[in-house]
Amino acid sequence: MTPRRTTLVLSGHDATRLMTMREALPLVERAFADYARGRSRMPVKLYLDVPPWGDFRAMPAFQASPLAAGLKWVNAHPNNPQRGLPSVMATILLNDPKTGYPLAIMDGTAITTLRTGAGGGVAAKHLARRDADTVALVGCGVQAASQLEAIAAVRRLRSVRVWGRTRAEALGFCRRMRHLRLPMTVCDTIQACVHDTLIIVTTTPSRRPLVRRGWVRPGAHINAIGADAPGKQELDPAILRDAIVVVDDRAQASHAGEINVPIRRGQFRPSQIAASLGEVVAGRKVGRRRSSDITVFDSTGLAIQDLAVAFAVYRQALRRRIGLRVNWL
Repeated sequence: MTPRRTTLVLSGHDATRLMTMREALPLVERAFADYARGRSRMPVKLYLDVPPWGDFRAMPAFQASPLAAGLKWVNAHPNNPQRGLPSVMATILLNDPKTGYPLAIMDGTAITTLRTGAGGGVAAKHLARRDADTVALVGCGVQAASQLEAIAAVRRLRSVRVWGRTRAEALGFCRRMRHLRLPMTVCDTIQACVHDTLIIVTTTPSRRPLVRRGWVRPGAHINAIGADAPGKQELDPAILRDAIVVVDDRAQASHAGEINVPIRRGQFRPSQIAASLGEVVAGRKVGRRRSSDITVFDSTGLAIQDLAVAFAVYRQALRRRIGLRVNWL
């Protein structure tokens, strides 16, 4: 007789209380390394444009240990906040790789925020100077918050500068992040924000360069987070030319990351990519070589990150008996 099976349904609230940033960091770090070692599989992210509103992205992945497979279906609709909705929402489906049975369906919005922040934290851990204690945040939304939380977990920070589209937004961000107990300063210009800082994080939806080469000091590390679709761009291409550029995935970054526009315009070549973050984490390639190097992490967001965090959330939910069990078949 076939054993009775159920599918676990988890809300965003469930995911938030089942996983912290400090727990997500080692999961994402291992996911990058396993991908570099060939222990996981991940097709390039598929985009479905729905103009003029936004786009959808399909992100499947498989990991060998712990054994899991899954798919994230995520949207990016920039005008959603005007409708009272998040600009990014996601749903994750987890399957048993052996049978295909749906193990869980969960909200992926909180997991997306966690894994993106954790990816930036892993990059800062491996690429930023050990004495990096100043952070500049260009953009002050949800992703800026997760980036700061993750970086604060891997580096002892002395000060944080924040730039937003409006001063009110930046001040609101500083109030929301008071729990980190970090000195935070609101800057009126991007130049003032990034000046002489050792870690720069960009999290905007910009389609034109915001950070100029002359503003970036020797030894700085940049987490380029916002450019995650074709046509998006936050950095002066001259920064990429002078930097050690590390990507999360070569194909995906070339198509939709910070380097996508410079590649299309002949300002950057794929051969100039120094390494993937997984290769650096796994010790297969070197990232930063000298304290004066400028390093850039081009983050597009990988399904292997989502899968690693989502499967850990699923197992925690089973242990703690959280979520709704549904007889799916």
